[in-house]
Amino acid sequence: MEPIDLARQLVAEQFPDARAAWLGGSVARGDASPTSDLDITVLLDGPPAPLRKSLQYGGWPVELFVHTEKSIAFFSGKDQQRRQPTMARLVGESVVLLDTDGSGARLQQACLAEVAAGPAPLSSDELALLRYMITGLLDDLADATGNVRTAICSTLWQDAARLLLTGARQWSGTGKGLLREVMAYDESHGTGHATALMDGVRAENDRLVEEVDRILQPYGGRLFSGFELAGTPVD
Repeated sequence: MEPIDLARQLVAEQFPDARAAWLGGSVARGDASPTSDLDITVLLDGPPAPLRKSLQYGGWPVELFVHTEKSIAFFSGKDQQRRQPTMARLVGESVVLLDTDGSGARLQQACLAEVAAGPAPLSSDELALLRYMITGLLDDLADATGNVRTAICSTLWQDAARLLLTGARQWSGTGKGLLREVMAYDESHGTGHATALMDGVRAENDRLVEEVDRILQPYGGRLFSGFELAGTPVD
């Protein structure tokens, strides 16, 4: 059975009272691999939502995200704070599996608009903290070798990528999702940051340092002296 039909069958069997359902992720994007799963979001009026559940169905691994409209809004708000639009992409960039009352299309369009709008700009404190953290990693990398160098590089490229993206009011991500966001940025801006960062991680030279410094430059470069971040008073 085709994955879309299989996903629709699963929803009908397990959630007969569902108002709407969407199939997102790699299958909906058209770039699924042999190890991809079915990312299915289901809209209910109440319990058992909100619920996340993993299972096997029809030979596919399935990730189920079961929500109400309120929980979709709640988790979308949390995603806005961390600048990673997981909820909005699952619903917005999807195939509608079920839509009994128009909520499937309505919420899909609302989530697409949220993704298109991008995240809030970095505050001055957020920007300073990112620059400071990246500077510390660059300093640590200067005399690192072997496994220590690999560990630093694995963190450094991700922090630099987050600065690149969030500094430009683009969405961020984690792991392969972060790399995918940088590749999308490159495609729309005519740049090659994704390739440069990955080549730099693998190379035993200064290529990663040069690329990270290039990303830092529009924001004032490295930051150590003068960095200050106020804390919250403790009663």
